[in-house]
Amino acid sequence: MSLFPFFGDTAAETESGAELPLYKEVAWDFENNVPRLKNGEYEIAAENKAIKTWVYKALKTERFRYLIYSWNFGSEIDSLIGQSYTPNLTKAECIRYIEEALLINPYIKAVTEVEVSFSEGHLSVSGHLETIYGETEIEVSV
Repeated sequence: MSLFPFFGDTAAETESGAELPLYKEVAWDFENNVPRLKNGEYEIAAENKAIKTWVYKALKTERFRYLIYSWNFGSEIDSLIGQSYTPNLTKAECIRYIEEALLINPYIKAVTEVEVSFSEGHLSVSGHLETIYGETEIEVSV
């Protein structure tokens, strides 16, 4: 019996042949940074929609800062703040940190075409994900 009964038994197979359960996550309202509710209940997203929620949370969470999360979860983008790197090196390091943060997830097979831009103290990230469910685009403001 599962602790989360709304998570089904459907599984997907990875390239290595290992089976992963259907990926589900609480649906997220990215504009307001809150969970989405439907009729007073948390809405559940599956497959690529759920992975997009995970990506959003992973990029917004500073790695190693919160004891509640595994040290594998989150990104190290904040460590670039205050560094005296050239703009090109900062951008390259930011892209590397993003790829490292996302490729931890076994449902994500590749992260490509990552673009970052810095504007008025905010970082905007866009890119392309190849997941076990197919391809999807991401766009996150950190």
